[in-house]
Amino acid sequence: MAKKLTRENLIECGLDKAASDHLIERINPLLASLPAAACWEEISQTILTPDHPFALHQLIYNTIFADWKGAVAPAWFPTEEEIEKTNIAAVMRELNLDSYEMLHSWSAHHRADFWQLMIDRIGIQFHRKFSQVMDLSNGDEFPDWLVDARLNIVKSCFNASSDATAIVFQSEGSTLSTMSYGELNVLVNRVANGFVDAGFQPGDPIAVNMPMHTESVGIYLGIIKAGGVVISIADSFAPDEIQMRLHIANAKGIFTQDYIRRAGKQLPLYSKVVDANAPKAIVLSREGENRIELREGDLTWDAFLSNSDQFDAVGCGPHDHTNILFSSGTTGEPKAIPWTQTTPIKCAVDAHLHHDTQRGDVLAWPTNLGWMMGPWLIYASLINQGTIALYDGAPTEREFGEFVQNAGVTMLGVVPSLVRAWKNTGCMKGLDWTAIKAFSSTGECSNSEDMLFLMSLAGYRPIIEYCGGTEIGGGYITGTTVQPAAPSTFTTPALGLDIVICDEDGQPADNGEVFVTPPSIGLSTELLNNDHHDVYFEGTPRLSKMPPLRRHGDGVERLADSYYRIHGRVDDTMNLNGIKVSSAEIEAVLNSVSGIREVAAIAVPPPDGGPSQLVIYAVLLPGVDTGSLHASLRSAIREHLNPLFRIHDVIVVDALPRTVSNKIMRRVLRDEQCR
Repeated sequence: MAKKLTRENLIECGLDKAASDHLIERINPLLASLPAAACWEEISQTILTPDHPFALHQLIYNTIFADWKGAVAPAWFPTEEEIEKTNIAAVMRELNLDSYEMLHSWSAHHRADFWQLMIDRIGIQFHRKFSQVMDLSNGDEFPDWLVDARLNIVKSCFNASSDATAIVFQSEGSTLSTMSYGELNVLVNRVANGFVDAGFQPGDPIAVNMPMHTESVGIYLGIIKAGGVVISIADSFAPDEIQMRLHIANAKGIFTQDYIRRAGKQLPLYSKVVDANAPKAIVLSREGENRIELREGDLTWDAFLSNSDQFDAVGCGPHDHTNILFSSGTTGEPKAIPWTQTTPIKCAVDAHLHHDTQRGDVLAWPTNLGWMMGPWLIYASLINQGTIALYDGAPTEREFGEFVQNAGVTMLGVVPSLVRAWKNTGCMKGLDWTAIKAFSSTGECSNSEDMLFLMSLAGYRPIIEYCGGTEIGGGYITGTTVQPAAPSTFTTPALGLDIVICDEDGQPADNGEVFVTPPSIGLSTELLNNDHHDVYFEGTPRLSKMPPLRRHGDGVERLADSYYRIHGRVDDTMNLNGIKVSSAEIEAVLNSVSGIREVAAIAVPPPDGGPSQLVIYAVLLPGVDTGSLHASLRSAIREHLNPLFRIHDVIVVDALPRTVSNKIMRRVLRDEQCR
């Protein structure tokens, strides 16, 4: 049956009769004459605009691909001209390789050569050059990278011209400002000198608990340039969680600010740091003069910041720590994962290849230094001689979209729940996002309808689905700008590593648990508060002629046509609003609520796909008023864990399902929710 749009179809999408008739005259001949892929490419690039109702975009996409025989229908196709301009194409020409598949195979089978090539290509600077890229004498689990080298990764962040733009920044309700590489370098040096003047020593762990803005980037890089180690703590955490992270990482000091402003509200931050019994605090005021009373021994930002703008970067070993980040496992205490001097190389290479970040590109990702995408954004932008675009405010509001437009953002990163908010409110309608070359999405499972909507906002640009983690320093599975992009799917394991999908019997399969094949720069080799081997390698499948497989915890399906789809976590860890948290962490907080005997926390996907929703199963003590239960649990999470975690539903039960060894069977509860 021939594909055809009718006036009634288009009127239902919100168009008037004249507009409907005009589009039908243009679109129906294409539907009748072109193959599906060519038809969509022509219509999406020359007829549809972001001003058309998204319902129209969706109708045309679904009509064109109604009889599509592939596993998924691409919504973006790279042209030959676009492919030739990419960094991946340049690497393929250098290696004389004819296809992307050949490049990935080469990178996975010649890992030392791959990393040597990329270190040279992105311009990593050394105090002393390495004698060997990779030494595996201690096995694939514990590679020795860049043997004998001395470096400070911050030096590699300043290869761009001093007058090039390093940061474009805007606070909520203010105007756009910029900072050059030269100005950022001065700020970094003043922080590094202040670090020394304050009595801190190389190797000291110093926490950063503040939003992403120009000063926080300078603080982050200044600590590392002086040989210190940044402890990343999200500004949304409650005092209990801040205190736990300070203790695990043995913090010697902390950078924070007096208040955060969001949607016109003033939210206290320094007071949370005080309640967390933090060590010496350096306190920034975003309003100018600091008007709050500080504890004895704490310093204002102005008192800390040195006037000296020259500093020689402290040379370090490749495996020296630069950053302690936290990622939830299946226990109540978050895993403390050290990033080393080499981890930023993984960030920069993923951006260079998979996100095609080139000199002068402008990268935005609503995040902060408490999550890996904050440091990732710094290295991905600066090492590739691009610009970091930072907005200090709520990314759910139109003002953020105007910032993206006015800053000329070329790569916009998101979490899927943010896209859904834009779609539901229509707040980004009418903006000019034509500067965007690519989107990227991480943190949660995405929904194909929401991702098609996101692509439509920029006249159909690709979305690089990007999945990895703090312990990987970037992604293990992702997309590229040289392959067609289908909403909510991945196209390739990351360059420089490979993956294996195994079924419940530990045998290779097309649907099951994914494992990473080490080694790769970026993969962690230690944890501060747990046994690294036990967490990532103990009990993983052993396959013939394969290195030890590294556990990651995602369920992955390999589709036809070389696409992949992620089905969420296979363990008791979940992603909520792009933040990884364990069931045990949530349950530890909720089990202390009055009237609760015990709870089980699970994450379930919505019926139409997309970000996970938090569902609580609760066993109550006798006589508890269930009317206020939801509010009590919500309040406990807000005060003791993170206000960004929202409870979707509370289900009261008589007992929780358990194994014979008395472990809660959360999978049974998840299966019940998904039926």
